[in-house]
Amino acid sequence: MSVARQLVSGSPLRRLRWRFSLRLFLSELLAKRWMEPAIPFALMIGLIVLFSLVTSNYATLGNAQQLGREFAEAGFVAMAMALTVISGGIDLSVGSIFALANLAALVMFNLWQWPVAVIIPATVAIGAAVGAVNGYLIGYLRTRPFLTTLVTLIVLRATVDLLAQRYSVPLAMTERVSWTWDVIGVGWIAKLPSNLAILGIVAVIGHFLLSRSRMGWHLTAIGSSRNAARHAGIRVERVLFFTYVLSGMLAAAGGLFYAARLNSSGSDTGIGWEISALTAVVLGGVSLAGGRGTIARALIGAMVVFILVNGLVRMGFPGALSSTALGAVLLLAVGIDVKWAKNRGKAIQKIYVNPTLLELRPAPSIAPDSDSPYAENKRLQGSEEIALNQVQGPEDIILDRHDRLYCGTREGWILRFSGPGFEHREVFARIGGRPLGLAFDRDENLIVCVGGMGLYGVSPDGVVFKCTDQTNRSLLKLNDDSRLRLTDDCDVAPDGRIWFSEATIRYEMHSWHLDGLEGRANGRLVVYDPSTQTTRTVIKNAVFPNGVCVAHDGRSVLFCSTWLCAIYRYWIEGPKAGQVETFAENLPGYPDNINRSSEGGYWLAMVGIRSPAFDLAMRHPNFRRRMIKQIPPDEWVYPGINNGCIVRFDEKGKALESMWDPGGTKHATVTSMREHKGWLYVGGLENNRIGRVRLPDADQNWTGYASYWGGHEKC
Repeated sequence: MSVARQLVSGSPLRRLRWRFSLRLFLSELLAKRWMEPAIPFALMIGLIVLFSLVTSNYATLGNAQQLGREFAEAGFVAMAMALTVISGGIDLSVGSIFALANLAALVMFNLWQWPVAVIIPATVAIGAAVGAVNGYLIGYLRTRPFLTTLVTLIVLRATVDLLAQRYSVPLAMTERVSWTWDVIGVGWIAKLPSNLAILGIVAVIGHFLLSRSRMGWHLTAIGSSRNAARHAGIRVERVLFFTYVLSGMLAAAGGLFYAARLNSSGSDTGIGWEISALTAVVLGGVSLAGGRGTIARALIGAMVVFILVNGLVRMGFPGALSSTALGAVLLLAVGIDVKWAKNRGKAIQKIYVNPTLLELRPAPSIAPDSDSPYAENKRLQGSEEIALNQVQGPEDIILDRHDRLYCGTREGWILRFSGPGFEHREVFARIGGRPLGLAFDRDENLIVCVGGMGLYGVSPDGVVFKCTDQTNRSLLKLNDDSRLRLTDDCDVAPDGRIWFSEATIRYEMHSWHLDGLEGRANGRLVVYDPSTQTTRTVIKNAVFPNGVCVAHDGRSVLFCSTWLCAIYRYWIEGPKAGQVETFAENLPGYPDNINRSSEGGYWLAMVGIRSPAFDLAMRHPNFRRRMIKQIPPDEWVYPGINNGCIVRFDEKGKALESMWDPGGTKHATVTSMREHKGWLYVGGLENNRIGRVRLPDADQNWTGYASYWGGHEKC
């Protein structure tokens, strides 16, 4: 039985309502990157439906194939424009390059009788040469893209007009037959028009180039901020140069296919194509400011423009009226698209935090001087201070077999303290993200859960290595949950497998507290096997799983559910393997890390104490939803995080004793503790020290490392 199902009893409908929500689905849907061009895509579908209703034979396979063949050339020009706009520039010469390539291809084919295998690279080379001129002027001489490409447009258009005057008559009187030429212009590839199929291949390559290659990343970075890219070491001049070269090649490819399809060139070829291409890429969601956009969005915008123009012509609209209608529709679409891009983030923000039902029984008493094992006391106030003001946020702590003390810090460091009073401080490793849970494996590698990064390790000599940063994706999740967002705590089983928790898959390290307001089963328990280097999600739909501890016998794993105020046991071997059972429930506070004790039980850190007000709020999701929507965040009802304690349990989950610091005079938060040779060491997410409390009744020789790996020698 899943942890989520254990919480909510009653009808299946109630459990289903507890797990799923239309708001949740919409928020995740809107958060998808492919929802950014939703308006132009919807407009494209709407235009296809409209013209299918008002135009005969529009919604036919033959017409679709013909439209695809005619669209392909415009698609190449749109991609050419998109690359330059994403780089923060513009290329107004794409229409003229298209016309020049079209005329050059016809001259080489019909008049010069060149082989088609030579014509193709020669035509593309013409576009590359023009693009190189633009790229050199814009990239290396730092001229303005608008003025530079405008001048190129004028020069190329004049060149095309002069060449057309010379070659128009000979071209009209010459007709060459070539099977290869016909395949390029009117042929088929896999039942698709050949030019459309090649456009698709080029688009896929362009997508991977833009989103998966170093050049694509650099191109986007340059478009976002050219100065920042230069300071980051990106060779801005070279990237811009090759961007305009690629733009020229794509525009020339469009001209080549146009020539092969029509085998003619008119005086108006390519005129206005730069405006249509620019309209298309902006309509598709490519930012004119640069740094944002994709090949797919550019092609969607180009398809909208093409379908609209083609449909108006088929309906018999005069040229002037058609242009007016085109302008009006596109202006409306761009306006709606701008509003969509501007307000989409606000819409996500309003509905993303999606509270659900979370019912807890009344909390047990913590009244001082009561018989409750949770009774408030002042035992932590007498703790010794280690590394006072030398650490910031030691969320977890651990000691090795040499009695050296380790902790993570807010700066992304792993610190190591040694010496009689732990006076010696050194930076053991710089891990990068926020170190959280810590554990030692059999080879004395320090395993670290790093918030926002995944599961990492540090060798005994301080070398950092990655274990894993992803797990298997859930098939029914709209969002890709394969990336590890908030790995929290970990422990190592006798067979070497590393068990760790991911507290939430919906929120990052800086916004983890929002998961508490949701109360939703957003977390999971994951296992990583170093021998096979595989990662697998074992328990899905867990409510903020936090601390993880392999049981003393190594046959089960204990993990804490913070918002459920409970501890669960997952059996990893034996007759109950794969089953989950409750170890301790209805705790008075929010459990964090859990670790072994010398007496065969477990120490538990509770980062905060429950309050009647928050327990009541968790039973009313609509109240929390209105609270999030209507009042400022600093006035939200939050769980009481800054008044924690430490509780010791026996091997069966019975609470035995507790340690408190009322008011947080020494330990404002308590997120971890480790027993070592008769002392209990205390860490906290917001603390500026490590505490140490004497345990007079504990085994003075017991260490956590020996409990796992059997003494002072490697096993």
